[in-house]
Amino acid sequence: MTRPMLTGDRVYRIHWVLGTDRLRAVCHCSAEREFDDPVALWEWLLAHPEGHDS
Repeated sequence: MTRPMLTGDRVYRIHWVLGTDRLRAVCHCSAEREFDDPVALWEWLLAHPEGHDS
């Protein structure tokens, strides 16, 4: 069963980078960045557009 993918200007995605302790954040503007610290990840996502060079 395929579920629809959420879209919009407030949809964020967080992926675990397989085989590491890192997380990849994907902003709704398509900017991506990897983090070791989940707090820093959320600060970056919620600070949009600061630091979001896609």
